Amino acid sequence: MLHLANRTAILSNILLLILFTATTAIAAAKPGVSSEAQTERYFESIRKDPNLLVAFLLEMPKGGDLHNHLSGAIYAESLIQWAIDANLCVDPKTLFVTPPLKLALSDPVCPATAVPAGSALDDPVLYRNLVDAFSMRNWLLSGQSGHDHFFDTFGKFGPATNGNTGKMLAETAARAASQREVYQEVMFTPTGKPFDEMLDSKAVREFKLEDDATANTFKAMREALVANGLSTAVQDAIQQTNDAETIRDRKLNCPPARDTAGCNVTQKYLFQVGRGKPKKVVFAQILLGFELALADPRFVGLNLVMPEDYYVPMHDFALHMRMIQYLHRQPKYSKVHVTLHAGELVEGLVPPEGLRFHVRDSVEMAGAERIGHGVDTLNETNSLQLLYEMAKKNVMVEICLTSNDVILGVRGSKHPLHDFMRAGVPVALATDDEGVARSDMTHEYLRGVEDQNLSYSELKRMARTSLEHAFINGGSLWSDGKTFAPVKECVGVQTGAASPAATCQKFLDSSEKARLQWQLEQQFREFEAREWPAAKIESSGAAAR
Repeated sequence: MLHLANRTAILSNILLLILFTATTAIAAAKPGVSSEAQTERYFESIRKDPNLLVAFLLEMPKGGDLHNHLSGAIYAESLIQWAIDANLCVDPKTLFVTPPLKLALSDPVCPATAVPAGSALDDPVLYRNLVDAFSMRNWLLSGQSGHDHFFDTFGKFGPATNGNTGKMLAETAARAASQREVYQEVMFTPTGKPFDEMLDSKAVREFKLEDDATANTFKAMREALVANGLSTAVQDAIQQTNDAETIRDRKLNCPPARDTAGCNVTQKYLFQVGRGKPKKVVFAQILLGFELALADPRFVGLNLVMPEDYYVPMHDFALHMRMIQYLHRQPKYSKVHVTLHAGELVEGLVPPEGLRFHVRDSVEMAGAERIGHGVDTLNETNSLQLLYEMAKKNVMVEICLTSNDVILGVRGSKHPLHDFMRAGVPVALATDDEGVARSDMTHEYLRGVEDQNLSYSELKRMARTSLEHAFINGGSLWSDGKTFAPVKECVGVQTGAASPAATCQKFLDSSEKARLQWQLEQQFREFEAREWPAAKIESSGAAAR
């Protein structure tokens, strides 16, 4: 009898499951409920389930990554292999990659304190130590702060990146494709022998560039660089980029296999300036960045990099802002795009005075159209007015949740993300250094949900915002980048449709930016048109219980 009762109960539960599933399916298909609303409903049903959430977010379209340091985007495993391929050495104690010694009448050999990088393949302890040293994996066991461990990684693996720009572009493009991104702005610094020779020319070497440099000083410095090899440095940077893209395309097998992961990700470049370098080098790099943006459409702007809290970036900050301001005011350079790391600081990392002006000066003096990080914005003088100024000027903030957490210890309610959003400042998520951080765009979105309680519609807005504020040629698909109302040519056309009307198609053909935005909308249409069976199973299970 007990066995029969159990069978009856099981059959009853099965009937309940079938009934609830059918009811849920009917409700899901109810007229008037948009596919976007159904998708958001499913998203909310799995918000507390990290496994289902990751699966959902991995497939979610994400637009573009606007804050991506190329060297920091590479995972440690690749760096170790490249060190092996180049016959480099590693010090098992310091975990620095070093070149071999070139001794007379013998093959290169490793220094006495180092071993061939290939040794790591036969030594599991050395291999795992290198992965930890080249990334933030297990950094809590390193005895260092997250800040120091993060920035120290670059000096340790640096030689392994030499000559591997093409491989690096291929790796980050392939990963972007797997994350459902369509666009990247990648930061790197293509300088070489011509740039060094320009700086070492007599006129430039003898030039004095002091803290109180004026516009006349910058003018004279620019003239000295132009007269002593700037055009050659520009052509060298272009050739380096050509060579890197050739290697990238060969690694990704594109073309002809355009469907290979990564081939359809559009990569553009931001020339990154080492703000911790000597004054003349910084000015020369800024100038080279401006010139490259004019000479090569692949270079869409520039950025200043290196730790903002170190001595030189702090001491020379105002000088750097004046350098960019001077060049931006020249008619020749007035339309060159600038995004700046600013406010990647917290209380205690620098004196209180150092928290008061970096974001404001980046916006007001240097004319930055985007700010990277902006973590200390609410510590700036008259910070609420600054927020509304950024909103009015449409200055976007590139939000890097993982790096802000591991480097600065800023997470949860301490992060200013929602302050930006409430003030109407546009924001988008970015990876920063996904290889070093052992992260990717999906997990930035996951942090957005779990750490910042973002909704599906907020994540979708950020994906659209990333392309709206990308430095891509052409007009935007949106007449209003906040409401995402389409331009007049595409009004009445279902955005993301496979075959837009002729007037809309003509507009898309005229604008690279609009085409990428349309591609994102197509991805959202396909994504939101899916059925989400897990939501039905979860709901049915709850009813049965």
